[in-house]
Amino acid sequence: MTTTEVVALDLTGRTAMVTGAGSGIGRACAARLAAAGALVLVVDVDEASAKEVATAIGGRAVTADLADPDAVDALDAEVDVLVNNAGLQFVAALPDFPPDRFAHLQKVMVEAPFRLARHALPHMYARGWGRVVNISSVHGLIASPFKAAYVTAKHALEGLSKTIALEGAGRGVTSNCVNPAFVRTPLVDRQIAGQAAAHGIPEAEVIEKVMLERAAIKRLIEPEDVAELVAYLCTPAATLITGASIPLDGGWTAH
Repeated sequence: MTTTEVVALDLTGRTAMVTGAGSGIGRACAARLAAAGALVLVVDVDEASAKEVATAIGGRAVTADLADPDAVDALDAEVDVLVNNAGLQFVAALPDFPPDRFAHLQKVMVEAPFRLARHALPHMYARGWGRVVNISSVHGLIASPFKAAYVTAKHALEGLSKTIALEGAGRGVTSNCVNPAFVRTPLVDRQIAGQAAAHGIPEAEVIEKVMLERAAIKRLIEPEDVAELVAYLCTPAATLITGASIPLDGGWTAH
C-alpha cells in the first residue's frame, strides 16, 4: 500500500538534508521533499545507496558515517529542512549489552542530530524559516525490553527536539518528532521472515500477532506514510506545531 501525496507543499529554493536516506523511511522522505521542489542532500553511510537515491530524485549524494563526529562536523548542514532519520537497532538483555554498541547507537541517533542541528540553526535563523523533523519512534514514548540503547537514544532525541523547538520559537523554526511503530522497510521485512521461520508460522501471523500485538490497526506503516507527515510539518499550516511528538502507530501508544 502506497500513500498518495496529499499535502500541498512548495519547497522550491529550499535545501533539505535527510540522514539515512539510502533506504526505507529516509529514502521516502528524500523523495517526497524533492517532489516538493527542494534540493535534497541524500546522506547515507552506504555510498552506492546514496548515489542511487540522489540520481532518482535529482538530489545530491553525501556519504558519511554519522558515528564519526569529525565526519558529521564536515557536512555542509546549512539547510532549510533537516530530517534526522538515520538509526540502527541492537537487541540484547542489559547484562549482556555491549557498551561499545550502546555508545555507537547514541553517536548515530543522538550526537549526530545534535551536531547537525547546531550547524543548521544559524542558517535557519538568518533566513527566518526552518524545519527540523526528527524521526523518533514509539520507543521515544514508551520502552520495550532488550532495546536499551535504542530506547535511550529515542528518548534523548525527544528531549533534543523539544529544546530546539523552544530555542527556535519566534525565529521561524519548528522542531518536531514523528513517532512511528513498525514500518515496512527492508530491515523489518528480514525480521518478519526470520521470526516466521523461527516460530514456524506464516509471515502474516508474525506481523499481526508478534509485531503488531499492541497496535489497534493491524498493518505495517509504509515509509510513504511517514514521509507525508514530514511533508505536512513543512507547510505553513503546521507553523504552530512545534515541540510535539506525533505518533504514527495505529493506536500502539493508546494502551
